[in-house]
Amino acid sequence: MTTEMMNAADQDYSLAPRQTADVTDDVRLVETVLVNLYLVGAPGTSDWVLVDAGIPGFAGRIAREARERFGDAPPKCVVLTHGHFDHVGSLSAVLEMWDVPVYAHPLELPYLKGLSDYPPPDPTVGGGVMARTAPLFPRHAYDFRPNVLPLPGDNSVPFMPGWQWVHTPGHSPGHVSLFRESDRTLIAGDAFTTQKQESFVAVMTNYREIHGPPKYFTIDWDLAEESVWMLRNLRPEHAGTGHGLPMHGAKLRDSLERLCRDFYRIALPKSGRYVREPARADETGVTYVPPKPFNPLPWLLTGLTVATAAYGAHRYLGKEKDWLDD
Repeated sequence: MTTEMMNAADQDYSLAPRQTADVTDDVRLVETVLVNLYLVGAPGTSDWVLVDAGIPGFAGRIAREARERFGDAPPKCVVLTHGHFDHVGSLSAVLEMWDVPVYAHPLELPYLKGLSDYPPPDPTVGGGVMARTAPLFPRHAYDFRPNVLPLPGDNSVPFMPGWQWVHTPGHSPGHVSLFRESDRTLIAGDAFTTQKQESFVAVMTNYREIHGPPKYFTIDWDLAEESVWMLRNLRPEHAGTGHGLPMHGAKLRDSLERLCRDFYRIALPKSGRYVREPARADETGVTYVPPKPFNPLPWLLTGLTVATAAYGAHRYLGKEKDWLDD
């Protein structure tokens, strides 16, 4: 990666919406509004892989970026870090263009074969508008059969020589990150992010600051913390995440160190559905979801409405009595 590229990537924010960024010479980030996907392969090669597929409606954009970089060569496969809607939203349309295999962790397959929905997102984690509107985000299963297959058990990544997949659960049961040891390049998915994904302002301004996984969709915080430590221990030199700008070098390592050492302040919500008790899942899908936390707001609003109505009735009846007495 050139010095100019790294200097550009080290800018902390950009008010102009970005479209692409190079993590390394052969790993290109493509943004689809709220989330990043990756084209992995040297420019001009016919041996390239698509990592994740963004939100719905971006298959055409993916095809244009791929054609500009690789000509008419289709990807050898698609590799998914996980199956949340913002990472697989355009995958059906992509597979209509390119009938290629799709690889994911075995624990993620139930959500990619139409067998299980994800646990509900949690709007009570706080942090901003994105979190509060999380119940509007899709959590349903997708069915990508017969294309979807399990990642190899030896941790190799199909058609990506030199890369290995690392199981980094917490945000989802079968979440994986991808790591290449030769140049210490990491595609982290949502194991951690480089912007505060819960905040609409942070998302729109692309302000770069390391954070844990998006809080509203993370279902096991103990595993999420373990996953961050696991990635920190790889000592990556370059990192692209599912949300936010790439990070490099000492800034990346120092930021990851800070995230690990101060995970409870930086990443963990003060309260939330999955903070004290995680959702549980196995190879068949979700097996247990903790109950919703008590939300006093509806009761407070109901009480306020009743009190307001009672006060209004009292004032009305009092005025009526005064009129009758006159």
